[in-house]
Amino acid sequence: MRDGFEDPVLEAHKAKITYPFPGGPDQGEAVDIAPGVKWLRMPLGGSLAWINVWAIREAGGWAIVDTGLGGQATRESWRKALAGPLEGLPVTRVFVTHMHPDHIGMSGWMTRKFGCRLWITRLEFLMCRSLSADTGREAPEDALTFYRAAGWDEEALEDYRARFGGFGKSLHALPDSFQRLSDGDIVRIGDHDWKVVVGSGHSPEHACLWCPDLKLMISGDQVLPKITSNVSVFPTEPAGDPLTDWLTSLARIRTLVPDDVLVLPAHNEPFHGLHARIDHLIGGHERSLTRLHKLLEEPKRAIDTFHILFRRKIDRWTLGMATGESLAHLNCLMTRGLAVRSQDEAGVDWYRAV
Repeated sequence: MRDGFEDPVLEAHKAKITYPFPGGPDQGEAVDIAPGVKWLRMPLGGSLAWINVWAIREAGGWAIVDTGLGGQATRESWRKALAGPLEGLPVTRVFVTHMHPDHIGMSGWMTRKFGCRLWITRLEFLMCRSLSADTGREAPEDALTFYRAAGWDEEALEDYRARFGGFGKSLHALPDSFQRLSDGDIVRIGDHDWKVVVGSGHSPEHACLWCPDLKLMISGDQVLPKITSNVSVFPTEPAGDPLTDWLTSLARIRTLVPDDVLVLPAHNEPFHGLHARIDHLIGGHERSLTRLHKLLEEPKRAIDTFHILFRRKIDRWTLGMATGESLAHLNCLMTRGLAVRSQDEAGVDWYRAV
C-alpha cells in the first residue's frame, strides 16, 4: 500500500536491488535456487497472485517452508508439485514463518497427510488459534468501538459486521501440536544449518530462516523487495505499537544477516540487496512519520491521515488495513512523545502534534 510514495527515493533504491531469477515457476512447477532448495508458488488471487513457498531436500523427503492458503486450488497445486518436481517424495516437516492464512493455511492438510510436524514460533501458533476461533462469530462491541474511534461511519461499521469472522475460512484445520521455533535456534535442514531470526510488527513472532553456508535467507513477509508489509494496530490491542517493533526488528536483522545473502521472500522474486531494502523500508516509514507529524499541527482523526501515508485510493476493501497502518504510525508518534490523543463526546479519537 505504501511503496512508491517518494519516486526519487524509490528509483535510487531500485538500482541497488537485483533479481537473479526473473522468471518464477508456473503452478505445480519449481525453480532450483541452490543445491537441494526449490522455489514453488501457490495461487492467491487478487492483487497478489502468488505466494512463494520453498522446499528443502532432507533425508526421507522435503521440508516445506510456508504452505499457501487453505482450499481446493492450493491443494491441487501441491498435488502437482509433489508428483512432479518433488519427485513423489513425502513431506518430512512443515515450517511456517508466521500465522497469516497465505502462509499457514495448508499446514494442517500437509502435516496430517504426511504424519509430520509443524515448526513455528509459539506466539504465531497461539495467535492463529485465537483468531481462527472467531470464525463465524459476530463482531465484538470492542472492535466496533475501536473503528468508530478511528472515524468510521455507520456504513463502514456495518460492512465490518458483515465480514467479521472470516479469518479461519482460509485455513485448513490447524495442526493440534507444533515444534517451537525460537530466535537464535539452529535447525539442521538437509545438509545445512539454518538459523532462526525473529522479527515482529507485521506479526507477533515472525521467523526468518538464514543459511550462512548457502547464503540464503527465507524472509517470509519480514523483508519484501517491491511491496511493504502491512504493519497495523488491531482492536485486540488498541494501544499497541507494532511500528516501533517493526523498525527495531528490521534494524536488528540488518546487523545479524550479511548483505551477500540471496533473500527468498514470500512475494515478488528472490533478490540481492538486503541491506539496501531494509534501509529503504526504515527510511520510508520515518519519512511518513515526519509527514504525519506535520499534518497533526491541526487535530486529525485516523481516517484523515490516509493521503499522507498512501498513494492509492482507500476503498471498502482496503479501509481496514489503511486504518490499522495509520493507527500504527499515530501510536508510534505517541510513543516518541510527538503526539497526543483526545476523545470527543461521540467517542471519536483526535490526534494532535506535540
